[in-house]
Amino acid sequence: MSNKIINDPVHGFIRVKFDSVLRCINHVYFQRLRNIAQLGLTHMVYPGAVHSRFHHALGAFHLMQVAIEQLRVKGVTISEKEEEAACLAILLHDIGHGPFSHALEKSFFKKISHEQISIALMRAMNKEFNGDLELAIEIFTNKYPRKFFYQLIASQLDVDRLDYLKRDSFYSGVVEGNIAVDRILAMIDVVDNEIVVHEKGIMSVQHFLLSRNLMYWQVYLHKTVMSAEFMLIKFFERIYELIQKGENITSSNPRLNYFFQLAEEERSQLSPEIMAEFVKLDDSDVWTVLKDMQGASDEIIKSLSERILARQFYKVCFSEKLYNERITQFSNLDLSLSPYYHFSDTVTMVAYSAAQPIQIVTKSEGVLPYEEYIVKNAMIYSIENKTSKTFYYSL
Repeated sequence: MSNKIINDPVHGFIRVKFDSVLRCINHVYFQRLRNIAQLGLTHMVYPGAVHSRFHHALGAFHLMQVAIEQLRVKGVTISEKEEEAACLAILLHDIGHGPFSHALEKSFFKKISHEQISIALMRAMNKEFNGDLELAIEIFTNKYPRKFFYQLIASQLDVDRLDYLKRDSFYSGVVEGNIAVDRILAMIDVVDNEIVVHEKGIMSVQHFLLSRNLMYWQVYLHKTVMSAEFMLIKFFERIYELIQKGENITSSNPRLNYFFQLAEEERSQLSPEIMAEFVKLDDSDVWTVLKDMQGASDEIIKSLSERILARQFYKVCFSEKLYNERITQFSNLDLSLSPYYHFSDTVTMVAYSAAQPIQIVTKSEGVLPYEEYIVKNAMIYSIENKTSKTFYYSL
């Protein structure tokens, strides 16, 4: 058993009691997360938001330990082996993220999610560790019979969300995301193999759902953040477009040059060779390429790289009329290049889904889905299920 202590600015001291967890933390795949921003280019709007995926993974791991401790207090039997596996699963849940996380998730691979990459890397580590991650992978892929372990990792009230809301609030300075994590975890229990929340914790659940909604529209989907990240996406789209036309696009960065040279079909598979190159990538590679491309002969690549580095992002509005009025000012632009300068995107935020409800356990009526409990008890606040907004971007 390990007795490692890590000092975290959000949760305080984090104890690492399993040797296998410490071994995973020290693995090169996990250490890579130190150099991948948790919030992509959000620091361009909120300067303090420079924390990494490494920070978040450790925080989520800590909350898993707290959750398991709370469940044991309530009489839920959890073995040491199960606790270790659940901790490993949540620790490694984001190990497949590439540079700038969600912003560039589709820039290096096609039709492959970071979750698929995480599983592939966990399986590679499992071979290296002689099968020590077998149960963790079973939990992570929702194949373990005790389903509540998976719900602690991936559900509408999981330790992943609990950590990133509180952590992102802390680093961005947006206080609306500062949720009562300890209170929520103190209220959880297991009924019929599912995570439930005792009804006396309902206000904390409501605060959590409202905070998540506010954090999405105020931080994650902030219009300037969205503009910056779409420009970065367009930057890589243009590079791949020119490569497909036969142009030779190279930079001083051999790691990204490898991905620039991959054929379209190769970017839709996770071969051992491609994975070996992928785990070498982090945010610094993207910054290097952006700096290199300031002198590119292609005007779009040159302009996008210069604008991103100088924080000169595209204008954003939410009115199609204003958008159309603005783009008429640039009628001299080549129409074939227009999608790189003027474009729109509709974002849908699902704050709460009744398809996978948070379950509230009551004293008089047993277990009720969150939304049913809200209606029965005439609660003041009921979260809006789905909100859509169209962003219009232009020079």
